[in-house]
Amino acid sequence: MYNAGGIFHLFSIYTMILKPRMEDIKIIGYYLGKIILGLGLTMLIPIIIGLAFGEINPVLDFLIGIEIALIFGLILIKICFTEKDLNWMQGMIVVSLSWLAATVLGAIPLCLSGHWKSYLDACFDAMSGFATTGLVLVQDLDHLSYTHNLWRHLIMFIGGQGIVIVALSFFMRGASGAFKMYVGEARDEKILPNVIHTARFIWLVSGVYLILGTFALGTVGVLNGMKPINAFFHGACVFMAAFDTGGFAPQSQNILYYHSLAFEIITIIIMLLGAINFKMHYHLWMGNRREIFKNIETKTLFITIVITFCITAFGLTQIGSYPKAIVLFRKGFYQLISGHTGTGFMTIYARQFINEWNQLALVGVICAMAFGGAVCSTTGAIKMLRIGIIFKALLEDIKRIIMPEKAVVIQKFHHIKEIFLEDKQVRLALLITLAYLVLYGLGAIIGMLFGYPFLNSLFESTSAAANVGLSCGITDVNMPATLKFTYIFQMWAGRLEFMSVFTLIGFFVAIIKGKR
Repeated sequence: MYNAGGIFHLFSIYTMILKPRMEDIKIIGYYLGKIILGLGLTMLIPIIIGLAFGEINPVLDFLIGIEIALIFGLILIKICFTEKDLNWMQGMIVVSLSWLAATVLGAIPLCLSGHWKSYLDACFDAMSGFATTGLVLVQDLDHLSYTHNLWRHLIMFIGGQGIVIVALSFFMRGASGAFKMYVGEARDEKILPNVIHTARFIWLVSGVYLILGTFALGTVGVLNGMKPINAFFHGACVFMAAFDTGGFAPQSQNILYYHSLAFEIITIIIMLLGAINFKMHYHLWMGNRREIFKNIETKTLFITIVITFCITAFGLTQIGSYPKAIVLFRKGFYQLISGHTGTGFMTIYARQFINEWNQLALVGVICAMAFGGAVCSTTGAIKMLRIGIIFKALLEDIKRIIMPEKAVVIQKFHHIKEIFLEDKQVRLALLITLAYLVLYGLGAIIGMLFGYPFLNSLFESTSAAANVGLSCGITDVNMPATLKFTYIFQMWAGRLEFMSVFTLIGFFVAIIKGKR
C-alpha cells in the first residue's frame, strides 16, 4: 500500500512551508520531457499502420503530432538537463503532469482527423483513452480511419499498463527514482525486486495476452463472416480495450456490433484477466494457481460480483426486461461484469439503461462500477483489496465487542502472503474509499446542476471517476463544456488515485504561498 504518512508529510511541507526551488522545477521538467519523448515515439506505431493501409492524410496527422511531441520533449530535456534523481514530491508531480501532457499531445492527431467537434472533445477522448475509461465524444466513428482507430485503442493499452511504465521499461534504465513514479501512478506493489524489471514483466504479460486474445477474437470474427484483415484488426483493438479495462471499440455500436455470444464470452474472460492484480498474474504464471482461491482480492471480487448481479438481476426481473436467461446474461450480466471490471463495453445502447432498466438495476451497476477490480491492475475505482480490508476491520471490531475485554483479537488477511491487519492499512483504505465517494458525489451534483436526474448523474459520474465508460446517455458532444471538464478531471484523479494529484495541487500552492 502507499506510504501515506510520508506522502502526506511531503504534501504538508510543500503547501505550508517550503517554496519549490528552481532545482525542483528542472528535475521535474527533465523527467517529464523524457516521458513526452516516449509518448511521441509511440505515434510511430499508427504511422506504420497508416502506411500499410495507404491512409496518407491520417499519417500526416500523426507526423504533425509526433513532431510537436518530440519538439516539446527535447526542449524540456535540453533546458532542464540534470543528473539528479527524483525525490517523492518530484516523482509524484512528474506522474500527474505526464498524464495531462499525454492528453494534450495525444489529442492532436485525433482533432486533426475531423471526427471530433472541438479540440476539447478530442482531449476528452484522449484522457478517456489514457485513463482507460471509455466514454466517447467521437463523431461518425464507423468511418474513422484504421490509423486513428488504432491510436484510440493503443493509448488505452499504454494507459492501462501506465504511462510511466512505458518510460520505466524503455527510457529510464537504472533510475533509482523510478519507484517514486511507479507509486505515483497508483501501482504500489513490486512484482520483482527491481521496479524496472517489474515494468517489463507487466509488458511481457500484456504482450503474450495480446497475441492470444487477438487470435481468439479475430478467429471468431472470421467465423462470423468478417474479412480476415478487419477481423484481426478488430480483435487487436477490442483486446487492448478489454484487457486494459477501457471500453473503446472500433464501431459505434460497441460490442453489440458483433452480435456474437462467443465474442462476448471471450471479452468477459479478457476483462476479468485485466481486473486481476499483475502480481497475481506472476504467481499464476509461476504455477501457484492456489493463490487465486486464497487471495483476499479475488475472493472479494467474486463476492461483490455475486451481490451486485443479484441486485441488478432482481431489478431487471421486476420489470421483465429480459425474461430469458440467455438474454439476461448477455444484456444484464455482461453490463454488470463490464462495469465491475471497469471496462465499459456495452451490448445495449446507452439510452436502454434509462428506458429498459429500473432504478434498482441501475443501483446494482453503479455499486459494481464504484467497487472496481484489483490493485496493481488496469482497473480504476476503490479496488477489491481496500473493500476486503475494510470488511476485515469491521469483523475485527465486532469480535472485540463480543469477546471478553481481556481477549486479544488479531485479524489477518491473505494477499500473496499472510499479512496482519494494522490500523494504518485500514486508515488508508478508508481514506481512499472516502476520496472516491466524494469524487463520485461531486460529479453527480454538477450533473444535477445542469438539469440531469440524480441517478443518471450519479451513474455517469461514477463511470467517469471509476474509469469505467458505461454511459446512460449524458456523455454527449452537446453536453456543457463544464461537465466535459468535470469528467476529464474525474478520469484523471480517479486513475491516479489522488496522491499524485494532491501533491501537484500542493506544489502549485507552495509556489504561490510557500516560504523560502
